[in-house]
Order: sequence, then C-alpha cells, then structure tokens
Amino acid sequence: MMMLAAIIALAVGTYLIRISGPLLHRRITLSERTEKIVKAGATVVLLALTVVSTVLVDGAWAGWALPAGVLVGGVLAWRRAPLAVVVIAAAATTALLRLAGVA
Repeated sequence: MMMLAAIIALAVGTYLIRISGPLLHRRITLSERTEKIVKAGATVVLLALTVVSTVLVDGAWAGWALPAGVLVGGVLAWRRAPLAVVVIAAAATTALLRLAGVA
C-alpha cells in the first residue's frame, strides 16, 4: 500500500512539474541570454546522465562493450538514422562485443 502511495505521489508531482511549464510560460519572461543558459544547462544535465549511465553499471565500470554500443547509436542518431535502426544497432554492437568476450 505504501508503494502504491509513493507511485501515485511521484506521478502527480511529475504531472504538476510538466504542466507548470506551459502555464508559467506566459507569465514569466526571460532574457535571450537566460534562455540560452537554461537550454545549455538542460543539455549538460542530459549529457551527464548519458555518460554516467554509459560508463557505470551498479557503481562499477561497465566495460568497453556498453560505451561502444552507445557510441554507435550516437553516431547513427547524429547521422539522422531512424530510431529503430539506432536502437537495434546500439544493442547489437553491445551484444556482439560481449559475445566476443569484450567486457
């Protein structure tokens, strides 16, 4: 029961945070410089999360296979490949490297 309450509380909180953007967008005016900084900050946070998730698994080094797969997926995404191709190529790269014994 406590787990369900926590899930509902997180869902409601997430919804309120997401809806606050469109609601407050008309009320708050930011300078161009501030908007650029906020956008850059969001990019940096996303990049940091990606890097940490790529190189660490359960607090330890993930090995070379996972970063290689993410790199392949990143290159394909940068080259504007379809999402399905990006995901399958990244997963296949990681799986094949692990199958070959690359940790």
